[in-house]
This record gives sequence, structure tokens and C-alpha cells, in this order.
Amino acid sequence: MKIQERPGAGAGRSAVPAQPSVGDRLPTPPRERKPALAALAVLLILMGALGATMLVLQVGERIEVVKVTQAIPAGGSVNTSNSTPVMVAKDDSIHYIEWTQLDQLKKQKLKAVNAIPAGVVAVGEMFGDEAGVAAGKATVGLSLKAGQYPTGIKQGDTVAAYRVSSASGSGNSNSNSSSSASNSSVIVDNARVTYVPGPKDSGDEIVSSTNLAVTLTVDSDKAADLAQAASNGEVALVQVPGNSGN
Repeated sequence: MKIQERPGAGAGRSAVPAQPSVGDRLPTPPRERKPALAALAVLLILMGALGATMLVLQVGERIEVVKVTQAIPAGGSVNTSNSTPVMVAKDDSIHYIEWTQLDQLKKQKLKAVNAIPAGVVAVGEMFGDEAGVAAGKATVGLSLKAGQYPTGIKQGDTVAAYRVSSASGSGNSNSNSSSSASNSSVIVDNARVTYVPGPKDSGDEIVSSTNLAVTLTVDSDKAADLAQAASNGEVALVQVPGNSGN
């Protein structure tokens, strides 16, 4: 026997929506793009790269300057025999003397204001038109022939100056001996070589091809005797303990 459904029997049931299939999913809304933030990020990256590049360039900018290799006394000059070129980082706040300015210093006859020790890098404040000669000291210029100075004499050396003129005139042997002794006396027993031309130097300081121009710093009370003997060509120098190379 068939059972007939009553009309409207399923009318009260709630309808369950059918789930869409995988291929029928609803599209998600697109993400909101922010072009301003992207541009800012690119700009920051570029600025960082530019800053790093500038820093590397500044650190890498180096110049060739003068380094003192032998002590320079007050009143002395810097030249190729007592200095060497070195590379340093450029710094506008430091008045380095560049190696290309070495000849200019010599032409301007700039001297060390105070003693400059070996191993330091030279700066402009170390040199001036007037040398700082210490109180009680004086500088005397000599023009010496070969044999009147030790080979290899250099700026900063300590020397003794002797009177070396030969005795002249006639008389008894006692007077000749006395004259010879006085003519071979020590004028200065401790003098500092303030200037001597380097092997590559040339100019007014060199009197001739056979003479060597040497400037000594001595005690003031010895300066007159030394200058007088030097003018007569009666001076010979001898190195003594206390040289810059010792």
C-alpha cells in the first residue's frame, strides 16, 4: 500500500544552502597598494648607499706629505736628506706640508721654529721666517773645504770646531811651538750642526763646487771667535759624542 505524502509536509523545513564547489569560490578582494611607502623605501635605500659611498671616498682620499727622518734642530731646515714622503688621510684641519711643497720651503728659506724630533710628520706651524734660537745661543755660518769637515756630516750632528791655521813668521822654537799650539786650539767644543746641504740640494747656500756651507749653533760667547776664524778659513770640524745618529 502506497503512503502518500501530504502536501505541504516539507514546507516548514529550513532550507540548507548548498556549499559551492572548489572551483566556484568567491574571489578575495585585492590588497590595497601604497605607492608612497614603496617610493620612500627605495629613497632610503638609495640615500644609505650614497652615504656609504661618500664615506669610503673620504677615508680613501690620501695625500703625500713630509715625514722627518732625522732630528732637525731649531733654526734648521727640512730637505730630502732628512725627510721622506709618506701617505696620510687628508684632513683640512691639519696643515700638513705636502711633499710637493718641499722645494717651496727651501726657496722661502723657512726654518724650524723649535727642534723637531725624528719620526714626526711635518706641519706648517713647525716652520717660520725666524728660527727660535735659544737664549744664550747664536748661529754661525761656515764655508769649509774638503778636509775641514768629516765625511757624512749632517744636520743635527754635534761637532767641535778647531782653529787649524799654520804658524807663520820667524822666531825661536819656543815661540813657534807656542804659536802652533794656540793656532790649533779648540774654538768650540760642543756645537750643533743647524744646516748642511743635502745631496740633492743646491742654491745660494753652496758657495762653490769645492766648499760646503755649514751653519752651527754655538754658545753666544764663542760666536765671535768662531766667525773670525771662519772668515779666515781657519776652522776644521770634528764629530764628537752626542750626534743625532747615536
